[in-house]
Amino acid sequence: MRIYNTLTRNVELIKPNEEGKIAMYTCGPTVYHFAHIGNLRSYIMEDVLEKTLRYEGYDVKRVMNITDVGHLSSDADTGEDKMLKGAKREHKTVMEIAKFYTDAFFSDCAKLNIKTPDAVEPATNCIPEFINMIKVLLEKGYAYQAGENIYFDTSKLDNYYVFGNQNEDELMVGVRDDVTEDTNKRNKNDFVLWFTKSKFEDQALKWDSPWGVGYPGWHIECSCISMKHLGEYMDIHCGGIDNMFPHHTNEIAQSESYLGHKWCNYWFHVHHLNDESGKMSKSKGEFLTVSLLESKGYNPLVYRMFALQSHYRKPLTFSYDALDQVAATYKKLVNKINAIPEEGSVDEAEVKAWHDKFAETVGNDVNTAMGITLLYDALKADVNGATKRAIIGDYDYVLGLDLLKAASSAENEAGAEDPELVAYVESKIAERKEAKKAKDFAKADSIRAELLEKGIVIEDTREGVKWKRA
Repeated sequence: MRIYNTLTRNVELIKPNEEGKIAMYTCGPTVYHFAHIGNLRSYIMEDVLEKTLRYEGYDVKRVMNITDVGHLSSDADTGEDKMLKGAKREHKTVMEIAKFYTDAFFSDCAKLNIKTPDAVEPATNCIPEFINMIKVLLEKGYAYQAGENIYFDTSKLDNYYVFGNQNEDELMVGVRDDVTEDTNKRNKNDFVLWFTKSKFEDQALKWDSPWGVGYPGWHIECSCISMKHLGEYMDIHCGGIDNMFPHHTNEIAQSESYLGHKWCNYWFHVHHLNDESGKMSKSKGEFLTVSLLESKGYNPLVYRMFALQSHYRKPLTFSYDALDQVAATYKKLVNKINAIPEEGSVDEAEVKAWHDKFAETVGNDVNTAMGITLLYDALKADVNGATKRAIIGDYDYVLGLDLLKAASSAENEAGAEDPELVAYVESKIAERKEAKKAKDFAKADSIRAELLEKGIVIEDTREGVKWKRA
């Protein structure tokens, strides 16, 4: 398996710390609102990465945090706590908000066939771990206390900008608000490890610490939660491209200063989903969610397929026209699979050969678009129906499009059609045919309109007139 490593800016063969095993971490959601489909693009592609690794035979342990405290409205340690902002908006407690939106997030993930990670840990579960790491960083001279807050001292590092030589403005793609200067900092890049009551008097969640009553900064949670579940060495750390700076940069700074050695070998970043006005954001008012797509009649897996048809390292632009095209493509694909005859027995050697092709294709930097192309090649393969269905099921473990299930459902729906309705529609099609033969096109059009009023769409094809429910 090869992936683009943001740390080295090269596509590299993954060499795990422990042979045959992958320790993988995903930056989870800040649960103050619903996830929008831009957020979920990252989780879809990270899900594909995990499943491709498993497909290739690795034993993967994947961990995800849930940010339920400490993430401020600017990613640069300024502004209001996002969780408190959500609680005020809905007149609920912070923990009520966290529970509701955590459940909503995993509900969306289930609809998109995103596997739940092996370990999911809320930040509020790990306050002792945060305090311990901060103590060690203070003892080692990597942190300092100022204005009753604890800061990480970035001047102690030889190379703070580990993801490249870009200037700060280029890297700060995740910062949504203007940065307000914090006069407590020794250096402008220093970041907060622990806020005391001096920062936000109305902060809802506070804990005792050696430095006063307060709460952790955002960046420290991923370092501690990953170490709690994966140990001191991690293979792959995932997240959206907007997490690269300052969040992931700060994670590396504090983790490697605490541990005294390299922490994570590979960094996997998924690029933005844009709409016509630019990068999607919860701050724009109404934003696109899975529930909104469902309310408009879209199967969530159509959005998953939409994401899979683009490479994760390229920005992707969303539009309903583009989604409509993918919905039509998905339906045609399901119909093609439905038409595969259930014949013969599975040729395991053929399945293995096609499996290896898919592993090589998608294993080349998570090339899901080429994986879908290979799926279409398999549909045309000169193998019996049972083998073809087995290959499709094998590929769909990674693609996660429920192809065989959808094909079976389509077949059952077709077979369960009301006989009286079938007879009625077929009689109307015959009547329309006679009208067209007599060049009575007005009557032919009125029959089409009559059927459409009853929810039936007819289509003239080379094979004759076909019909379906609208």
